[in-house]
Amino acid sequence: MKQRTFDWTLILLSVLIAVFGAIIGMQIITTLGVTPNTSIIGAMIAMLIARIPMQMFHRYRQLETQNLVQTTISAATFGAANSLLIPIGIPFVMGLPELVFPMLVGAGFALIIDALILYKVFDSKLFGANEAWPSGVATAEALRAGDEGGKKAKFLGIGIAGGLAGSALGIPMSALGVAFIGNIWALSMFGIGLLINGYSQPWFHFNINDYYIPHGMMIGAGLVALLQFIYTIVKGQTSKKRTITKKSEQATNHVYTRSELDVAKGFGFGFLAYVIGAMLVAFLAGLYTELSVGQLVLFILFAAFATLVSEMIVGVAAMHSGWFPAFAVTLIVLLIGIMLGFPPIALALLTGYTAATGPAFADFGFDLKTGFLIRGRSNWEQELYGRRLQLIAGMIGLVVAIVMVLLFHQMYFAQDLVPPVDRVFTATIQEGIAGETGKYLLIWAIPGAIIQLIGGAKRQLGIMLATGLLVMNPWAGWAVLVGILARIVILKWKGEAGESAMFTTAAGFIAGDALYSFFSSVFKAR
Repeated sequence: MKQRTFDWTLILLSVLIAVFGAIIGMQIITTLGVTPNTSIIGAMIAMLIARIPMQMFHRYRQLETQNLVQTTISAATFGAANSLLIPIGIPFVMGLPELVFPMLVGAGFALIIDALILYKVFDSKLFGANEAWPSGVATAEALRAGDEGGKKAKFLGIGIAGGLAGSALGIPMSALGVAFIGNIWALSMFGIGLLINGYSQPWFHFNINDYYIPHGMMIGAGLVALLQFIYTIVKGQTSKKRTITKKSEQATNHVYTRSELDVAKGFGFGFLAYVIGAMLVAFLAGLYTELSVGQLVLFILFAAFATLVSEMIVGVAAMHSGWFPAFAVTLIVLLIGIMLGFPPIALALLTGYTAATGPAFADFGFDLKTGFLIRGRSNWEQELYGRRLQLIAGMIGLVVAIVMVLLFHQMYFAQDLVPPVDRVFTATIQEGIAGETGKYLLIWAIPGAIIQLIGGAKRQLGIMLATGLLVMNPWAGWAVLVGILARIVILKWKGEAGESAMFTTAAGFIAGDALYSFFSSVFKAR
């Protein structure tokens, strides 16, 4: 593995495939409002390239190289769509085109920092490589099946066929697949949250969103999760904690490659970088003319804090369930910003800056999980070296995404094509919030905090329940709960012998759903 580095052919292919991924991301986010997972597509392209009968393409038969290609395209897709086009669309929709460039600079800066933080904290106790990261598992299983064939390919093929057929029938197959892979407690709360949101009207005769129940629950759970996060880092630096961690690692048969000190350094670096980014955005946008000195300091510190917390919440949710509650978390930050009294221009910048982080953090987590599985849980040195290569691959994708959005965003905006979510953010900024919103947020933050406290940092029950409450997809809730029940039955029936086949088939469900989502989105966007 150490002999392989980026030569000009791999860099050229990475740039080309990143351009392809960025175009897909921009086109689909502006026409459908969603971002397809292109990881599987990138893996398939690498496999096809490997079949070209020329010496220079033989290296693409190696799983590590295929993994680098999929890392690049997924970074470019999510970077261009979620982390760049959404932030710069907010000032455009508000009629402030002069703020688009400052927002792009700030979002691009935050996007790079987002990926760097994940690189520094991945495979720590808080973001363990042994956690679910469902989409990463699906991509790894697809790569392995393409390489090994045999039973693994058979079960993966069955899963993909099931995923495609189920998705065509409207069944959320990725949710079903996640239920076989992730933490059962966390996913149970996620499924319950999805059902409560989907059926609040018929069950309780009111809409839970009218009383900001999901938002308040997420605020309470998020604050407790932050305290648990700090507690884990502080305690982890004592000898007693190191003993507990060692016992925990022995119990889970997993040795973390990042310590609590690494996590503290990673997030400490991130906070300082986000402060610098917020100052940069405020300066380029001329925010110092709109705010007093005190408000400006508050804006910079709150923007950095909110951005860091946002990526943590999005990352935790994605790690356990594969879902990105990025929109909901950004909306919560916006609501708090309104209550702090920031004027509309500051709110637009705050919302865009926060929206730039989270998706790239979670997506890169999936990619590193894929790499972790592909590398076969090898020794520390090789694992860390492989991650550095993936960081380079991801950075190529992100830089290309920044250039592509810089060059082509005006083409989309000229046709009034902006991510639909930007109109929601803009309407919220312009209309403000009703007088009792703060009271509702405070009231419902209490149960969210209690549930998160009960579940602890490992299960993240409050975060996952709030994530489910923020997503309107009751069918996904049924799929998650049915999948968990089926998982329990299969494990009791077949024991550990059936676990591998179940795992691979579930990865196929997720891959099939991703493929259906990608091609149906491309077809509709034409």
